[in-house]
Amino acid sequence: MNFVHTHHFIGLLHTYGYTGLAVIVGLESLGLPLPGEGALIVSAIYAGSTHEMNPVLVIVAAAAGAIVGQTISYWIGLKLGHSLLRRYGQKIGLTWRRLALGRMLFRKHGFKLVVVARFIVVLRVITAMLAGANQMPWRKFILANVIGSVVWASVYGVGASMLGNQMKHSSGPIGIAVGVVVLLISLVGGWIAHRQQDKLAAGQRRMRTPVL
Repeated sequence: MNFVHTHHFIGLLHTYGYTGLAVIVGLESLGLPLPGEGALIVSAIYAGSTHEMNPVLVIVAAAAGAIVGQTISYWIGLKLGHSLLRRYGQKIGLTWRRLALGRMLFRKHGFKLVVVARFIVVLRVITAMLAGANQMPWRKFILANVIGSVVWASVYGVGASMLGNQMKHSSGPIGIAVGVVVLLISLVGGWIAHRQQDKLAAGQRRMRTPVL
C-alpha cells in the first residue's frame, strides 16, 4: 500500500471497522486481488498508534476473515475439481504451474502447506482451493486452516501493533526492527514461493510427464 491507499484505507476503517477488515481478508482468500495482508498490517499499526481500535479485535477479525474465505475457497475447489480448474483456473490466477505445484505438494505436505501458505503471497490465495481440488479431508483442512489463519493474524497483528505503538512514542530501534521483520517475512515468503514454482516446473519438463 502506498501513502494514498493507506490514507484511504484508514478512512474505510473509520466507516466499517473490524467488519471491513474481515471482508477484505476473506475476499483475498477467495482469489480477488485485494491487499488482505496489507490491510491487517495497516489496521494493527493504526490500532497500536491511536488506540481507536483494539489490536486483539483486529487479529480476531483478520483470522475470522481468513478462515471463512479459505473455507469457501476449499468448497469451490472440491466441487469444481482439477478438470474445471485446469480449464478456467487462469482467470483466477491458477496457472498450470500453480496447479502442478499444488498437486505435487499436497501429496506429501497437505496439512503443513495449508498452515504455512498464509505467510506466502503466491500460495495464500490458491492453497485452499487446491486443497479442495485434491480432496483433502474436511476435518484436516479445517484444523490446518484455523491454525494457519490464527498464527498468521497474530504474528502480523502483534508485530504491526508493536510498531504502531513505537511510532506513537518514538522511532527507536525496537519499532524499526519490528517493521523490518514484518517486511522481510512477506518478501522472503514470496521469493521462496516463486523459486519453488520454477523448480517444480523445470523438474516436470525434464521428466516429460503430463501436468495433470
